[in-house]
Amino acid sequence: MADSINDKEFYATTEKEAGLKDAGKETINEARAATDKEHKMTLMQGLRLYPKAVAWSLLISTCIAMEGFDLALVNGLYGFAQWRQKYGELQPDGSYEVSAAWQAGLSNGANVGSIIGLFINGWISEKFGYRWTIISCLTLLMGFTTIFFTAQNVETLLVAEILCGIPWGVFQTLTITYASEVCPVALRGYLTTYVNFCWGLGQLIAVGVIKSMTNRQDEWAYRIPYALQWMWPIPLITGIFFAPESPWWLVRKGKIEQAKKSLLRLTSLDRETDFDADETISMIVHTTTLEKKITSGGSYLDCFRGIDLRRTEIVCLCWAMQNLSGNSFSSYSTYFLQQAGLPESTSYSFAMGQYAINMVGVFGAWGLMTLGIGRRSLYLYGLCGLCVMLMVMGFLGLVPEANRDQSAMATGGMMIVWAMIYQLTVGTVCYSLVAEISTRRLQIKTVVLGRNLYNIVGIVCSVFTPYMLNPTAWNWGNFTGFFWGGICALCIVYTYFRVPEPRGRTFAELDLLFEKKVPARQFATTEVDIFEETNNGAGEVSFKELGQAVHVETAAAK
Repeated sequence: MADSINDKEFYATTEKEAGLKDAGKETINEARAATDKEHKMTLMQGLRLYPKAVAWSLLISTCIAMEGFDLALVNGLYGFAQWRQKYGELQPDGSYEVSAAWQAGLSNGANVGSIIGLFINGWISEKFGYRWTIISCLTLLMGFTTIFFTAQNVETLLVAEILCGIPWGVFQTLTITYASEVCPVALRGYLTTYVNFCWGLGQLIAVGVIKSMTNRQDEWAYRIPYALQWMWPIPLITGIFFAPESPWWLVRKGKIEQAKKSLLRLTSLDRETDFDADETISMIVHTTTLEKKITSGGSYLDCFRGIDLRRTEIVCLCWAMQNLSGNSFSSYSTYFLQQAGLPESTSYSFAMGQYAINMVGVFGAWGLMTLGIGRRSLYLYGLCGLCVMLMVMGFLGLVPEANRDQSAMATGGMMIVWAMIYQLTVGTVCYSLVAEISTRRLQIKTVVLGRNLYNIVGIVCSVFTPYMLNPTAWNWGNFTGFFWGGICALCIVYTYFRVPEPRGRTFAELDLLFEKKVPARQFATTEVDIFEETNNGAGEVSFKELGQAVHVETAAAK
């Protein structure tokens, strides 16, 4: 009798293992088919198949336009006479000036708040999903804006900067990760870099608003720009409430059926692409299972373990190099140009031109990517161009005082050229690099760490830059370009040796390239097969393991 029971248990176990293997084989076959289709998908096919994903991604990315508007007000008002008269101190020459220390403090207040918000985002968005996290932050922002509008001194402005920085920090990463997860490989580079267009849009609107207020002499000259921060949240909350959740996030939570429904809400049937939602979900399940095997866990600490340490390092430095290549210097463009000799109105006109180029540059970067130029190449060559422009601005500081007007106009022209190069390359491509290089399981946390390093570097730069430019401090003027040009040269060396090329790779292929420790310069040419049914490699998934993953996640969904 005992032998009979043991036989039944043996056959039941064997049948269960066979069933798991069959389920795993089916999932791998579907995942392979979906991967092949993504590799063959053209840009136009992707747009026809995923028009809804494009629309939802554009909507959520608009949160960055709101943040760009808010942050541009911070630095843009430094050169605004009415604002300086309210919050500054009387100088011996009869003018009003906010000290370099307080300028640095206000700019850093937003960065400190962003750091807090980013770390919170790394936990809360993975727990509650992208949609509800963004909606909650937009709601908080409406209340925090009141502090800006009613501030009577710089201390209150600092409180407003810190509190508003918390939801701003959430937007900085969540918009990118959502864009990368709702679209196929063919659209990934475009939707992730569109975030940078939104930055430029918000900044352009902010500078335009400030410029339109230069003729007002009362307190509404700066209170109206602060009040306009309320125009963003309500429309965004309304739209995002109806947005579908990321299928990747739903799969990570074991909600397979919900992930499929979400995917169908992101797509439109297109005969030319032969789309199959089950195949795409199987590809997501396969990638998620693969990452569970090669990634030790899902905490912040795991970002610094094993192969994920390299990915975290690259993401962090790609973010940091945006500031180190001169971006933090350019954010003070209106104030810098005024110190170089341009009148207030002209400096704001140059700033508007700079931010307009920020927007146009994104489309230019799209064109370069469409021509087949990789993200790594654009980033590397862009840094070279930025280094040259910064050095030229530095040499313009050697122009004699008698020709200061001509030097100031030339400096403004160089800043426009710098902005064009930056937006065609580093400023835009960085968003795609950080979204693609990080692993899916740790993407939010990895991007959070990278963006936080960006903010920390920004804090350091915001401390030193006002002193470099302020006439009551170091008063370097154009010579500031030499400092940032030298830092930019170091960024070029790092990029050449460490930043890989992710263009055209699925997330699973990138996982294996990192797992195999392929050098950065060989990423574009190395061939990998993510569907080899082998148990020898640490990063390869067997049929049984995948079948177990499908069984567990399906059971969790039910």
